Amino acid sequence: MDLQLAFILALTFVIHLVGTLAYAFRIAGVRTGRIATALSLFNILVLVSRTSNSFQGPFIAKRVETEILGLVAHPLLLDFSLILGAASLATIVGGLMIPTMQRIAVSGVDRFARDRSVPRLVARAMTPSGFAVLRRSLALPRLANLRGLSPGRDVSWSILVLNVVANALWTVGVLAAIYAGTIDPAFRVTAATLSSIVNGVATIALFVVIDPYLAGLTDDVVRGRESEPRFRRVVVWMVASRLLGTLLAQALLVPSAYLIAWVARLL
Repeated sequence: MDLQLAFILALTFVIHLVGTLAYAFRIAGVRTGRIATALSLFNILVLVSRTSNSFQGPFIAKRVETEILGLVAHPLLLDFSLILGAASLATIVGGLMIPTMQRIAVSGVDRFARDRSVPRLVARAMTPSGFAVLRRSLALPRLANLRGLSPGRDVSWSILVLNVVANALWTVGVLAAIYAGTIDPAFRVTAATLSSIVNGVATIALFVVIDPYLAGLTDDVVRGRESEPRFRRVVVWMVASRLLGTLLAQALLVPSAYLIAWVARLL
């Protein structure tokens, strides 16, 4: 594995780790009752994750360009599979870290309520007291939160399926568009620009359906209409369906690339 691929894998891992850990801020909102503050911090993490996904493009595109021009030989299909594998691994690690991140998020929400400044909050996190909070927050998932999981009862199948599909498209969008350039190099620039359409569809589904559903459920828990254990089970299902989405992206990579290459020629 060369340094360039290692950097791409690390970037992918961080992007999907941050996206998964963002769910912890919803739990923090329930625990603290500061829904608006928690969702504001949640949206910052989501924005960082979904925007950073686009930064993969130039690095991966350079790898494809050098292969097409014959400058460096890369096993591109294997490379892309490893990148998608890094996304799946990050989702698993992020899911296991949610209990720790939840405790950190609770502390962060309380601190933000006093400071009202994200830069100041980040600066405080870098102090010895901030690292002390991190040490005290270390925790593993509890088996009690995994008992009684029931898809369809905890959360509707339509939400789960949509979350799987949306995350699959969001994960594979940039990769498939760039890989399409290897199928038809003459239209590789056009193909690469089509990634914004694929990611746009996924982002709309996540922001218009999934995020409002979770926001409404968060409000219901705070008002006592829903239980916190059910909310935690829903978060488990969201992480699980996100993981399935990254795995589905593996199967969608090549078909999506051929479809994008066909559309690029058609335009």
